[in-house]
Amino acid sequence: MTRALIDRDITPAALLQDRLGDRMTATVGASASEADLVAELADVDVLFCTSRLPLTERVFAATDLAAVAKFGTGLDTVDLDAAERHGVPVTYTPGVNAAAVAEHTVSLVLAVRRRLLEHERVLRDGGWRDDVTLGHGLYGATVGIVGFGNVGRRVAAFLAGFQPELLAYDPYVDAIDTETTGTTLVDLDDLLSRSDVVTINAELTDETAGLIGERELALLPPDAVLVNTARGGIVDEAALGDALRAGDLAGAGLDVFETEPLPPSSPLFEVETVVATPHAAGATWESRERIIELLADNALALVEGRSVPDRFLAVPPA
Repeated sequence: MTRALIDRDITPAALLQDRLGDRMTATVGASASEADLVAELADVDVLFCTSRLPLTERVFAATDLAAVAKFGTGLDTVDLDAAERHGVPVTYTPGVNAAAVAEHTVSLVLAVRRRLLEHERVLRDGGWRDDVTLGHGLYGATVGIVGFGNVGRRVAAFLAGFQPELLAYDPYVDAIDTETTGTTLVDLDDLLSRSDVVTINAELTDETAGLIGERELALLPPDAVLVNTARGGIVDEAALGDALRAGDLAGAGLDVFETEPLPPSSPLFEVETVVATPHAAGATWESRERIIELLADNALALVEGRSVPDRFLAVPPA
């Protein structure tokens, strides 16, 4: 019987186990420690994982995996070269939760721009509308989208009703790809200096790591807000905190962080204009069901020698 380990961050795990049926014996667990993970994978054929787990050269070399099924789009925690060297196919789900991430992005934009958490705190403390700081509207604002892929394009589409001026930075996109949403491609500095709102929707790669640092943050207008639902490593977290505390930015909406989970001692919690969520942008019932069904079907196909569509293969079978 094929044995599988399901990352405990994949919920509802019961849905995945039901989808696998009697074709795999699946248990739930997995440690984020490299050494512990190697030990847990000793008798495992298929790993269902999230970005929480470090799939390194050591993990692939010390185990005998037949396949990895990666939850979501990001592959920055998977050493794909090592997987290929050790003959381990990797299936993943690019774009399947893009609508959910885009919805969350817009939610954070509104929450920060309208200062919703502050309003709630004032109300809970017995205050009323004259006791709150006025926020800014989104209607007619200039929104800069960094990364115009599956998520970025949906962010642009979802914002259409606010009639914003939409800008995008993405060196791998042609101008024709932005026409349907009325988005203008510009360079990064131009986008930052003109935007009331900046959303980060790019993949974390060698090119995008640290893309938004102290210099880039200084280009933003002081009443601008930044929202990141992509990967924490794209934004210099310390520089962002400094800019927020200095009043050089109006606020930030963050679903991803350089260190995850975000420690309770993080200075970001001390900034009232930050709205933070626990890397949950893509987590809706609808997106989870689609991803779990797809991952289960693709993993079963891989171990049973059947084909998987190329778009869902980060590393194809040897």
